Amino acid sequence: MKQLAPRYLPVDCSIARSVELLGERWTILVLREAFSGVRRFDDIQANTGAPRQVLSARLAHLVDNGILRREPYQEPGQRQRHEYRLTRKGLDLYPVLVGLLQWGDKYLADEAGPSVVLDHRDCGAEVHVSMVCAHGHQVPSAREVTPRRSLD
Repeated sequence: MKQLAPRYLPVDCSIARSVELLGERWTILVLREAFSGVRRFDDIQANTGAPRQVLSARLAHLVDNGILRREPYQEPGQRQRHEYRLTRKGLDLYPVLVGLLQWGDKYLADEAGPSVVLDHRDCGAEVHVSMVCAHGHQVPSAREVTPRRSLD
């Protein structure tokens, strides 16, 4: 008898919850900037082109959900402002963004190729996301994975 894939319900699906939280263009671009070390509102706005109100709402959303935290700073002679830094929860999203980058480079890059390459700071080799099982085996595709309910 063929085993059926588990049925995902909206109330218990981590994919649906993640997309609800992150699955919007401006949110992903804000995270891209945060991972690139851009922390200040005006710099994020300039790099993404996000309208100010939209960016303000996305930053507040990411702060409210514990992905970014606000840190006060003040330039001499200026009012206090905030910069945005990744939390542990935010840093854990890095493989997700690298996976999106890899997929986009493979299927959506223009003829000139990828606009950015990620290199390992220690050895200089390119960084890639890959799937590995708990025993350390490389998992080359979704066809090598069997979903099951975690309560089984």
